[in-house]
Amino acid sequence: MNALLGACYAAGMALADAAGVVASALAPEAENKLLRSLRARRGLLTRWAAHTASRDNSRPLVWWHAPSVGEGLQARPVAQAARRAHPDWQQAYSFYSPSAERFACSVGAEFSDYLPFDRAASADTLLQRLTPSALVFAKLDVWPVLVARAKRQRVPVALISATLSAVSGRRGMLSSALLRDAYAALDAVGAIDAVNAERLVALGVRPQVVEVTGDTRFDQVAERAASVNRASPLLTLLASDRPTLVAGSTWPADEAPLCAAWEALRDRHDARGKAPRLIIAPHEPGASHLKPLQHWALRIGARAATLSELEQRGRSDDVDVVIVDRVGVLGELYALAQLAFVGGGFHAAGLHSVIEPAAFGVPVLFGPQHHMSREAGLLLQAGAGFSVDSAAALQSRLTALLLNEDDRRESGARAADLVEAERGATARSLALVERLVSRPAISQRSP
Repeated sequence: MNALLGACYAAGMALADAAGVVASALAPEAENKLLRSLRARRGLLTRWAAHTASRDNSRPLVWWHAPSVGEGLQARPVAQAARRAHPDWQQAYSFYSPSAERFACSVGAEFSDYLPFDRAASADTLLQRLTPSALVFAKLDVWPVLVARAKRQRVPVALISATLSAVSGRRGMLSSALLRDAYAALDAVGAIDAVNAERLVALGVRPQVVEVTGDTRFDQVAERAASVNRASPLLTLLASDRPTLVAGSTWPADEAPLCAAWEALRDRHDARGKAPRLIIAPHEPGASHLKPLQHWALRIGARAATLSELEQRGRSDDVDVVIVDRVGVLGELYALAQLAFVGGGFHAAGLHSVIEPAAFGVPVLFGPQHHMSREAGLLLQAGAGFSVDSAAALQSRLTALLLNEDDRRESGARAADLVEAERGATARSLALVERLVSRPAISQRSP
């Protein structure tokens, strides 16, 4: 990092720290993610000191960092596998986004909280408190000051489930200049595939430290799909002999073509003479998001109910549209699907997880903005996923899959086969981390 760029970066982190003090004093409880993130960092180092009071320095400690939930989903399987394989290790988990605050509890680390802003004093304080045997980042984000201070303390630094999109802003001139030294300092990198390994080398990662370990999310979704209890109260309530389309993590931009397509589709019948049913789980199931869906169903004369209403009634057989009004259940609901539509492909936020329904052996449909998703590309190549760019295209594809059960089953089988073929990344990533933890040099610290 050149001196001028480094000075600008340090000034930006100092400004963010100062803004956090102001936000923590003035920001109301109900605000946006930025203000929550700033306010959460008030007294953060004091909290970390309290968290680490039980740190046993005679035991190895792995520090995992995943900025948000998406990266956390890639770190968690490895952290949990490490817990099973090495119960003597301690673990710390840090995150950056408020959206990951609840998720962090599921990782099972002894010490967990927000990551401080990337300043030398904060990094040194945390490194001294944790005395990690390895610092492991998930996916792509590395923090240049933290990496530099860790290396100064001879802490090995790794990146797992590493991926870099062809159109990532990290490949730009400014980002590359800012982060190149940090990527070059990494001791081990587990890339999701050979293509991403090459891109990471171009970003500054040394070729000799890169290996292809895969994407741990495939292990996680496969295990979750296999463990779903199809006799659970939720799935028993919503089970139907009608062909079911489960639409997950949708935004209003996705729902416009989806609702239009389903409205045109609902009078169609599959090969058994059964009319389709829609289960829709919005990404943000607040009242402002749910009401338009309820009004749409009423307008077209469809029988609709929220999941909460159905749970109170204890039956759903007469309902055409189920509107899911809470989070945390989508991973189970895909077990009911004959077809799946994943949201984000018509929305600027980007495509959500397409491998969750694929793990259940379900053909997956999604909108045109999928180019940042490697998994969507794999599904397309395998004939297990289908991209649509309009309500008419979505209706056409749904109709074809609805009316031809053999095609639907074949596409679903290809989806399941793809997920199975991608498994094994967790074990390979854990092996990478184990090699770092076992290094003799980790016990040495610079003054």
